Amino acid sequence: MTRTAALIVAAGSGSRAGGGVPKQFAPLGGQPVVAHSIAAFRAHPAIDDVVVVIGEGQQDVFAAISDARWVIGGASRRESVRAGLTALTEVDRVLIHDAARPFLPAEVIDRLVAALDDTPGVVPVLPVADTLAHGSAALGATVPRDGLYRVQTPQAFDYPAIVAAHAAWPDDAEATDDAQMLRAAGQAVAMVEGSPMLEKLTYPADVAAAEARLATAMTSRSATGYDVHRLESGEEMWLGGVLIPHDRGLSGHSDADVALHAITDALLGTIAAGDIGSHFPPSDPQWRGAASGQFLEHAAGLVRAEGGIIDFVDLTLICEAPKIGPHRAAIRQSIAALLRLDAGQVSVKATTTERLGFTGREEGIAAQAIATVRVPGVRR
Repeated sequence: MTRTAALIVAAGSGSRAGGGVPKQFAPLGGQPVVAHSIAAFRAHPAIDDVVVVIGEGQQDVFAAISDARWVIGGASRRESVRAGLTALTEVDRVLIHDAARPFLPAEVIDRLVAALDDTPGVVPVLPVADTLAHGSAALGATVPRDGLYRVQTPQAFDYPAIVAAHAAWPDDAEATDDAQMLRAAGQAVAMVEGSPMLEKLTYPADVAAAEARLATAMTSRSATGYDVHRLESGEEMWLGGVLIPHDRGLSGHSDADVALHAITDALLGTIAAGDIGSHFPPSDPQWRGAASGQFLEHAAGLVRAEGGIIDFVDLTLICEAPKIGPHRAAIRQSIAALLRLDAGQVSVKATTTERLGFTGREEGIAAQAIATVRVPGVRR
Protein backbone atom coordinates (compact mmCIF):
# COMPACT_ATOMS: atom_id res chain seq x y z
CA MET A 1 0.00 0.00 0.00
CA THR A 2 1.13 3.54 -0.75
CA ARG A 3 1.88 5.53 2.40
CA THR A 4 1.60 9.31 2.40
CA ALA A 5 3.03 11.58 5.09
CA ALA A 6 2.48 15.25 5.82
CA LEU A 7 5.44 17.39 6.85
CA ILE A 8 4.53 20.72 8.47
CA VAL A 9 7.34 23.28 8.62
CA ALA A 10 6.92 25.32 11.83
CA ALA A 11 10.49 26.17 12.83
CA GLY A 12 10.61 29.88 12.01
CA SER A 13 10.78 32.83 14.37
CA GLY A 14 7.78 34.55 12.77
CA SER A 15 8.99 37.96 13.93
CA ARG A 16 7.16 39.95 11.24
CA ALA A 17 3.78 38.79 12.55
CA GLY A 18 4.37 40.50 15.94
CA GLY A 19 2.58 39.38 19.08
CA GLY A 20 5.64 38.25 21.02
CA VAL A 21 5.45 34.58 19.95
CA PRO A 22 6.31 32.88 16.65
CA LYS A 23 3.31 33.11 14.35
CA GLN A 24 2.94 29.32 14.16
CA PHE A 25 2.16 29.31 17.89
CA ALA A 26 0.01 32.45 17.93
CA PRO A 27 -3.67 31.92 18.86
CA LEU A 28 -6.09 31.73 15.96
CA GLY A 29 -9.70 30.82 16.57
CA GLY A 30 -8.96 29.48 20.02
CA GLN A 31 -6.00 27.28 19.13
CA PRO A 32 -2.45 27.82 17.85
CA VAL A 33 -1.95 28.48 14.14
CA VAL A 34 -0.03 25.23 13.60
CA ALA A 35 -2.82 23.18 15.23
CA HIS A 36 -5.15 23.96 12.33
CA SER A 37 -2.84 22.32 9.78
CA ILE A 38 -2.24 19.32 12.04
CA ALA A 39 -5.99 18.80 12.42
CA ALA A 40 -6.60 19.14 8.66
CA PHE A 41 -4.01 16.51 7.77
CA ARG A 42 -5.07 14.12 10.54
CA ALA A 43 -8.68 14.33 9.41
CA HIS A 44 -7.86 13.46 5.79
CA PRO A 45 -8.09 9.74 4.95
CA ALA A 46 -5.17 9.88 2.48
CA ILE A 47 -2.65 11.02 5.12
CA ASP A 48 -1.00 8.24 7.14
CA ASP A 49 1.49 10.21 9.23
CA VAL A 50 2.03 13.81 10.35
CA VAL A 51 5.41 15.21 11.42
CA VAL A 52 5.99 18.82 12.50
CA VAL A 53 9.38 20.51 12.16
CA ILE A 54 9.96 22.95 15.03
CA GLY A 55 12.84 25.18 16.05
CA GLU A 56 15.39 24.47 18.74
CA GLY A 57 14.01 25.64 22.10
CA GLN A 58 10.37 25.27 21.01
CA GLN A 59 9.94 21.72 22.32
CA ASP A 60 8.06 22.61 25.50
CA VAL A 61 5.80 25.09 23.73
CA PHE A 62 4.86 22.56 21.08
CA ALA A 63 4.36 19.71 23.56
CA ALA A 64 1.83 21.87 25.43
CA ILE A 65 -0.34 22.34 22.33
CA SER A 66 -0.10 19.06 20.41
CA ASP A 67 0.80 15.39 20.68
CA ALA A 68 1.96 15.26 17.05
CA ARG A 69 5.39 13.82 16.29
CA TRP A 70 8.06 16.50 15.91
CA VAL A 71 11.67 16.94 14.81
CA ILE A 72 14.09 19.85 15.30
CA GLY A 73 14.72 21.90 12.18
CA GLY A 74 17.72 23.87 10.97
CA ALA A 75 18.80 27.46 10.42
CA SER A 76 16.93 27.76 7.11
CA ARG A 77 13.69 26.43 5.71
CA ARG A 78 15.63 24.12 3.37
CA GLU A 79 17.54 22.63 6.29
CA SER A 80 14.33 22.23 8.28
CA VAL A 81 12.60 20.39 5.44
CA ARG A 82 15.61 18.13 5.02
CA ALA A 83 15.49 17.28 8.76
CA GLY A 84 11.80 16.48 8.45
CA LEU A 85 12.31 14.28 5.39
CA THR A 86 15.03 12.37 7.21
CA ALA A 87 12.65 11.71 10.12
CA LEU A 88 10.08 10.01 7.89
CA THR A 89 10.16 6.23 7.55
CA GLU A 90 8.37 3.82 5.23
CA VAL A 91 6.88 6.66 3.22
CA ASP A 92 6.16 6.70 -0.52
CA ARG A 93 4.81 10.25 -0.86
CA VAL A 94 5.06 13.42 1.19
CA LEU A 95 3.13 16.69 1.37
CA ILE A 96 5.30 19.59 2.58
CA HIS A 97 3.32 22.43 4.10
CA ASP A 98 4.05 25.79 5.73
CA ALA A 99 2.44 26.15 9.17
CA ALA A 100 1.73 29.80 8.34
CA ARG A 101 -1.05 28.62 5.98
CA PRO A 102 -3.49 27.28 8.59
CA PHE A 103 -6.66 26.90 6.53
CA LEU A 104 -6.08 23.78 4.47
CA PRO A 105 -9.13 22.61 2.47
CA ALA A 106 -9.55 18.86 2.14
CA GLU A 107 -10.27 19.24 -1.58
CA VAL A 108 -6.78 20.68 -2.18
CA ILE A 109 -5.25 17.61 -0.53
CA ASP A 110 -7.52 15.47 -2.73
CA ARG A 111 -6.21 17.15 -5.90
CA LEU A 112 -2.56 16.91 -4.85
CA VAL A 113 -2.73 13.23 -3.91
CA ALA A 114 -4.58 12.31 -7.10
CA ALA A 115 -2.08 14.14 -9.31
CA LEU A 116 0.88 12.30 -7.72
CA ASP A 117 -0.24 9.16 -9.55
CA ASP A 118 1.14 10.68 -12.77
CA THR A 119 4.00 12.98 -11.75
CA PRO A 120 6.78 13.18 -9.12
CA GLY A 121 5.76 16.64 -7.94
CA VAL A 122 2.58 18.72 -7.67
CA VAL A 123 1.92 22.24 -6.38
CA PRO A 124 -1.34 24.12 -5.76
CA VAL A 125 -1.51 27.43 -7.63
CA LEU A 126 -3.79 30.40 -8.18
CA PRO A 127 -3.67 32.69 -11.22
CA VAL A 128 -2.35 36.22 -10.72
CA ALA A 129 -5.28 38.63 -10.81
CA ASP A 130 -3.60 41.97 -9.96
CA THR A 131 -1.71 44.15 -12.41
CA LEU A 132 2.04 43.60 -12.12
CA ALA A 133 4.56 46.33 -12.85
CA HIS A 134 8.22 47.20 -12.49
CA GLY A 135 9.08 50.19 -10.35
CA SER A 136 11.02 51.75 -7.52
CA ALA A 137 10.13 55.31 -6.57
CA ALA A 138 7.82 55.58 -9.57
CA LEU A 139 5.62 53.15 -11.45
CA GLY A 140 7.30 51.40 -14.36
CA ALA A 141 6.13 49.20 -17.19
CA THR A 142 3.58 46.48 -16.54
CA VAL A 143 4.37 42.79 -16.70
CA PRO A 144 2.08 40.48 -18.69
CA ARG A 145 0.11 38.19 -16.36
CA ASP A 146 -0.41 35.39 -18.87
CA GLY A 147 1.21 32.23 -17.60
CA LEU A 148 1.95 33.65 -14.13
CA TYR A 149 0.73 31.84 -11.02
CA ARG A 150 0.94 32.18 -7.26
CA VAL A 151 2.42 28.99 -5.82
CA GLN A 152 1.07 27.77 -2.48
CA THR A 153 1.65 24.86 -0.11
CA PRO A 154 1.24 22.01 0.63
CA GLN A 155 3.45 20.79 -2.19
CA ALA A 156 3.25 17.06 -2.88
CA PHE A 157 6.12 14.84 -3.97
CA ASP A 158 7.27 11.35 -4.63
CA TYR A 159 9.32 10.79 -1.48
CA PRO A 160 12.52 9.35 -3.03
CA ALA A 161 12.46 12.06 -5.71
CA ILE A 162 12.30 15.01 -3.29
CA VAL A 163 14.89 13.44 -0.98
CA ALA A 164 17.26 13.12 -3.95
CA ALA A 165 16.54 16.71 -5.01
CA HIS A 166 17.43 17.98 -1.54
CA ALA A 167 20.62 15.94 -1.49
CA ALA A 168 21.68 17.36 -4.85
CA TRP A 169 20.97 20.99 -3.94
CA PRO A 170 24.10 23.10 -3.22
CA ASP A 171 24.62 23.77 0.49
CA ASP A 172 25.49 27.42 -0.16
CA ALA A 173 22.29 28.24 -2.07
CA GLU A 174 18.71 28.74 -0.94
CA ALA A 175 15.60 27.72 -2.85
CA THR A 176 12.30 29.56 -2.99
CA ASP A 177 10.47 26.30 -2.34
CA ASP A 178 10.82 22.53 -2.63
CA ALA A 179 9.20 22.41 -6.07
CA GLN A 180 12.01 24.50 -7.53
CA MET A 181 14.52 22.04 -6.10
CA LEU A 182 12.72 19.16 -7.80
CA ARG A 183 12.69 21.09 -11.10
CA ALA A 184 16.42 21.76 -10.77
CA ALA A 185 16.92 18.01 -10.46
CA GLY A 186 15.28 17.56 -13.86
CA GLN A 187 11.92 16.34 -12.60
CA ALA A 188 8.52 17.60 -13.74
CA VAL A 189 6.21 19.49 -11.38
CA ALA A 190 2.51 19.60 -12.18
CA MET A 191 0.03 22.25 -11.06
CA VAL A 192 -3.44 21.84 -9.56
CA GLU A 193 -5.97 24.41 -8.43
CA GLY A 194 -5.12 25.95 -5.07
CA SER A 195 -7.41 27.88 -2.75
CA PRO A 196 -7.81 31.46 -1.50
CA MET A 197 -8.04 29.89 1.97
CA LEU A 198 -4.34 29.05 1.74
CA GLU A 199 -3.18 32.65 2.14
CA LYS A 200 0.03 32.86 4.14
CA LEU A 201 0.09 34.66 7.49
CA THR A 202 3.04 37.07 7.54
CA TYR A 203 2.03 40.35 9.17
CA PRO A 204 -0.28 41.23 12.09
CA ALA A 205 -2.98 42.31 9.65
CA ASP A 206 -2.91 38.83 8.11
CA VAL A 207 -3.69 37.24 11.47
CA ALA A 208 -6.58 39.65 12.03
CA ALA A 209 -7.97 38.87 8.57
CA ALA A 210 -7.64 35.15 9.27
CA GLU A 211 -9.62 35.53 12.50
CA ALA A 212 -12.39 37.26 10.57
CA ARG A 213 -12.33 34.61 7.85
CA LEU A 214 -12.50 31.85 10.43
CA ALA A 215 -15.45 33.44 12.19
CA THR A 216 -17.53 33.47 9.02
CA ALA A 217 -16.59 29.90 8.10
CA MET A 218 -17.53 28.30 11.43
CA THR A 219 -20.85 27.05 12.75
CA SER A 220 -21.63 27.00 16.47
CA ARG A 221 -22.98 23.78 17.97
CA SER A 222 -24.03 22.75 21.46
CA ALA A 223 -24.67 19.27 22.83
CA THR A 224 -25.45 17.81 26.24
CA GLY A 225 -24.15 14.87 28.23
CA TYR A 226 -25.54 13.09 31.27
CA ASP A 227 -24.14 10.37 33.49
CA VAL A 228 -24.86 8.61 36.81
CA HIS A 229 -22.71 6.41 39.07
CA ARG A 230 -23.45 4.59 42.30
CA LEU A 231 -21.86 5.53 45.64
CA GLU A 232 -20.18 2.56 47.33
CA SER A 233 -17.85 1.98 50.25
CA GLY A 234 -14.28 1.08 49.41
CA GLU A 235 -14.23 3.10 46.17
CA GLU A 236 -12.36 6.33 45.41
CA MET A 237 -14.25 9.53 44.66
CA TRP A 238 -13.03 11.10 41.41
CA LEU A 239 -14.86 14.19 40.17
CA GLY A 240 -13.58 16.22 37.24
CA GLY A 241 -10.20 14.53 37.45
CA VAL A 242 -9.77 15.46 41.12
CA LEU A 243 -9.60 12.91 43.95
CA ILE A 244 -12.14 14.04 46.58
CA PRO A 245 -11.84 12.82 50.19
CA HIS A 246 -15.10 11.07 51.14
CA ASP A 247 -16.28 8.03 53.08
CA ARG A 248 -17.57 6.46 49.87
CA GLY A 249 -16.60 6.62 46.21
CA LEU A 250 -18.18 6.15 42.80
CA SER A 251 -18.48 2.67 41.33
CA GLY A 252 -18.07 1.91 37.65
CA HIS A 253 -15.99 0.08 35.06
CA SER A 254 -13.43 2.91 34.81
CA ASP A 255 -12.69 5.31 37.67
CA ALA A 256 -16.40 6.26 37.42
CA ASP A 257 -15.69 10.00 37.13
CA VAL A 258 -19.26 11.03 36.49
CA ALA A 259 -18.26 14.63 35.69
CA LEU A 260 -15.77 13.77 32.96
CA HIS A 261 -18.11 11.16 31.50
CA ALA A 262 -20.87 13.73 31.08
CA ILE A 263 -18.53 16.25 29.44
CA THR A 264 -17.12 13.54 27.16
CA ASP A 265 -20.60 12.69 25.90
CA ALA A 266 -21.38 16.37 25.38
CA LEU A 267 -18.26 16.87 23.23
CA LEU A 268 -18.93 13.72 21.22
CA GLY A 269 -22.44 15.00 20.61
CA THR A 270 -21.21 18.22 19.02
CA ILE A 271 -19.69 16.24 16.14
CA ALA A 272 -22.30 13.46 16.09
CA ALA A 273 -19.64 10.90 17.11
CA GLY A 274 -21.78 8.63 19.27
CA ASP A 275 -21.34 8.29 23.01
CA ILE A 276 -18.64 7.30 25.46
CA GLY A 277 -19.75 3.66 25.47
CA SER A 278 -19.23 3.33 21.71
CA HIS A 279 -15.64 4.53 22.02
CA PHE A 280 -14.76 2.85 25.35
CA PRO A 281 -17.10 -0.16 25.79
CA PRO A 282 -17.62 -1.25 29.43
CA SER A 283 -17.24 -4.84 28.20
CA ASP A 284 -13.61 -4.18 27.20
CA PRO A 285 -11.33 -5.12 30.14
CA GLN A 286 -8.65 -2.62 29.12
CA TRP A 287 -10.83 0.21 30.46
CA ARG A 288 -11.32 -1.38 33.91
CA GLY A 289 -10.23 1.24 36.44
CA ALA A 290 -9.00 3.56 33.67
CA ALA A 291 -8.61 7.28 34.33
CA SER A 292 -11.51 9.08 32.69
CA GLY A 293 -9.27 11.96 31.69
CA GLN A 294 -8.13 9.92 28.69
CA PHE A 295 -11.77 9.58 27.58
CA LEU A 296 -12.20 13.35 27.69
CA GLU A 297 -8.92 13.99 25.86
CA HIS A 298 -9.98 11.51 23.18
CA ALA A 299 -13.28 13.32 22.63
CA ALA A 300 -11.54 16.71 22.51
CA GLY A 301 -9.07 15.30 19.98
CA LEU A 302 -11.91 14.13 17.75
CA VAL A 303 -13.44 17.61 17.85
CA ARG A 304 -10.13 19.20 16.89
CA ALA A 305 -9.55 16.62 14.14
CA GLU A 306 -12.79 17.89 12.59
CA GLY A 307 -11.34 21.40 12.66
CA GLY A 308 -13.52 22.23 15.66
CA ILE A 309 -12.83 24.72 18.43
CA ILE A 310 -14.09 24.12 21.97
CA ASP A 311 -15.48 27.43 23.24
CA PHE A 312 -17.11 26.59 26.57
CA VAL A 313 -18.07 23.71 28.87
CA ASP A 314 -20.71 23.94 31.61
CA LEU A 315 -20.98 21.17 34.20
CA THR A 316 -23.59 20.62 36.92
CA LEU A 317 -23.01 18.03 39.62
CA ILE A 318 -26.11 16.73 41.38
CA CYS A 319 -25.51 15.29 44.83
CA GLU A 320 -26.16 15.74 48.55
CA ALA A 321 -22.55 14.97 49.46
CA PRO A 322 -19.68 15.64 49.20
CA LYS A 323 -19.93 19.41 49.17
CA ILE A 324 -18.55 20.61 45.82
CA GLY A 325 -17.78 24.20 46.81
CA PRO A 326 -14.40 23.54 48.45
CA HIS A 327 -13.26 21.60 45.37
CA ARG A 328 -14.81 23.73 42.62
CA ALA A 329 -11.64 25.64 41.67
CA ALA A 330 -9.54 22.47 41.48
CA ILE A 331 -12.15 20.73 39.34
CA ARG A 332 -12.32 23.70 36.95
CA GLN A 333 -8.55 23.78 36.60
CA SER A 334 -8.39 20.01 36.03
CA ILE A 335 -11.04 20.04 33.30
CA ALA A 336 -9.48 23.09 31.65
CA ALA A 337 -6.07 21.41 31.58
CA LEU A 338 -7.48 18.22 30.04
CA LEU A 339 -9.25 20.25 27.34
CA ARG A 340 -6.37 22.74 26.86
CA LEU A 341 -8.67 25.63 27.73
CA ASP A 342 -8.47 28.60 30.06
CA ALA A 343 -10.25 28.04 33.37
CA GLY A 344 -12.60 30.86 32.35
CA GLN A 345 -13.96 28.59 29.62
CA VAL A 346 -15.11 26.00 32.15
CA SER A 347 -18.09 26.40 34.51
CA VAL A 348 -18.68 24.02 37.43
CA LYS A 349 -21.91 24.18 39.42
CA ALA A 350 -23.54 21.94 41.99
CA THR A 351 -27.07 21.39 43.21
CA THR A 352 -29.15 18.95 45.25
CA THR A 353 -32.55 17.36 44.67
CA GLU A 354 -33.85 18.40 48.10
CA ARG A 355 -33.45 14.83 49.40
CA LEU A 356 -35.62 13.47 46.56
CA GLY A 357 -34.67 10.53 44.33
CA PHE A 358 -31.52 8.42 44.32
CA THR A 359 -29.20 11.43 44.65
CA GLY A 360 -31.32 12.73 47.53
CA ARG A 361 -30.98 9.37 49.27
CA GLU A 362 -27.19 9.59 48.66
CA GLU A 363 -27.21 6.42 46.59
CA GLY A 364 -25.30 8.00 43.76
CA ILE A 365 -24.14 11.17 41.98
CA ALA A 366 -25.41 12.52 38.67
CA ALA A 367 -23.81 15.00 36.31
CA GLN A 368 -25.06 16.90 33.33
CA ALA A 369 -22.92 18.93 30.96
CA ILE A 370 -23.26 21.10 27.90
CA ALA A 371 -20.42 21.82 25.48
CA THR A 372 -20.34 24.61 22.93
CA VAL A 373 -17.98 24.28 19.99
CA ARG A 374 -17.40 25.80 16.60
CA VAL A 375 -16.94 23.52 13.61
CA PRO A 376 -16.27 24.29 9.93
CA GLY A 377 -19.46 25.26 8.17
CA VAL A 378 -18.82 22.76 5.38
CA ARG A 379 -17.66 19.38 6.70
CA ARG A 380 -16.64 16.24 4.86
